[in-house]
Amino acid sequence: MRNVFLAVMLASILACVVTTMGIYAISKFEPWGRRNTVYFMSFAAGVLVSVSFMHIIPRSFEMHSQAPAFLLGGFLALYLLNRFLHLYICDENTRQACAVGIIPMVGIGFHSFIDGIIYSVTFNVSIFTGALAAAGMILHEFPEGIVTFLLLDRGGFGRKRATVYAFLAAAISTPVGTLISYPLVSEVDRSSLGSLLALSAGALLYVGASHLLPEVEKEDKRYSLIALLVGVLVAVIIVSAKE
Repeated sequence: MRNVFLAVMLASILACVVTTMGIYAISKFEPWGRRNTVYFMSFAAGVLVSVSFMHIIPRSFEMHSQAPAFLLGGFLALYLLNRFLHLYICDENTRQACAVGIIPMVGIGFHSFIDGIIYSVTFNVSIFTGALAAAGMILHEFPEGIVTFLLLDRGGFGRKRATVYAFLAAAISTPVGTLISYPLVSEVDRSSLGSLLALSAGALLYVGASHLLPEVEKEDKRYSLIALLVGVLVAVIIVSAKE
């Protein structure tokens, strides 16, 4: 049991470190990052949307008979949060920060938290199963850290706050999810995990389709389509590695 816990924590901490490396790298080379934000967003949209459709959604449908309702719920939850922030919290001066930074951060943070739960569950099936899942999931952590930082920075949060918020949402949330879920993992059955996966997929689809892609289209840069297709290709690799 101790070996399983150590393996789970090692995987989630590694995911946190890889995400932090992405945040550090892009904050260190911020001018270059600003010039190429649109390409990172396009790449991330390709990854998030493709992984959701190709793996997370089908997997959740296998695990929970009501997964489509949770998928819709995850999508609508972020949409309603977005509308609430726009109507009641954000004034005209802060709407850019809400639209471009806060909502995607919430979606990515929720997904990273669910990643921590998935590590707990898969490693308790077997070390080998958990290692396979971790190998695929960690592939997307570096670009996820980059994109979270860039979205917050683009939303006007400033370099320091964007770094801290990106770390809290995209990096540290994974080991937190692991620590919270591991003691309860015996009670997290297949059906419950399926509902969480569906919620996560709905949130990621909202981030990719309603925030990342519209920002990419505003910029209308020449090679953004290539970046999107590279993101889709990476998603195929991630899914293949997890199968």
